[in-house]
Amino acid sequence: MRKKINIPRIIKIDKIEGFTIYCMFNNGEIRLVNFEQVFNEWKIKPSDLEYPLTKQEEFKKVKLRNHTLSWDNIEVKLINEEGKEGAHPYELSPDIIYNYSKPANVKQVEGFGRLVRNARIKAGLTQEQLAMRSGTTRFYISRLENNRTDVELSTFRKIIEAGLGKKFKLVIE
Repeated sequence: MRKKINIPRIIKIDKIEGFTIYCMFNNGEIRLVNFEQVFNEWKIKPSDLEYPLTKQEEFKKVKLRNHTLSWDNIEVKLINEEGKEGAHPYELSPDIIYNYSKPANVKQVEGFGRLVRNARIKAGLTQEQLAMRSGTTRFYISRLENNRTDVELSTFRKIIEAGLGKKFKLVIE
């Protein structure tokens, strides 16, 4: 059996504040990368390829390309298989970005787990009881309440309606 390799990928740039980029990864996490700290750690000098990114007007030109952060304004010369030189945008591998990032304290990310936990406790149910009623496992309920798993809408609805006996209503603002 082959081991599944989970490679982090960025699926959305959530927001940019100064030199901090908030990224949504394919695991559902929103993580932030403080590039001021990264540049300091890398000891960026004027002769370095990344140096233009230390200027706010150049840094904010970041785009999402191939599930990673990309700057078209920084040109990288690379040699292809035929030995020909080509120009490419400066990109950072998403696993590098993930390693330099930390979880963002975004309330929406934590909302589902907290909602389920609070409703379960108010209903006087254990995780095991909620799992049995909703057709899931105690392990899954625990992971959901601790924001350690994604949840499909149909599963969330089962937990709310069958497990908790509540009405499910979704509002997008």
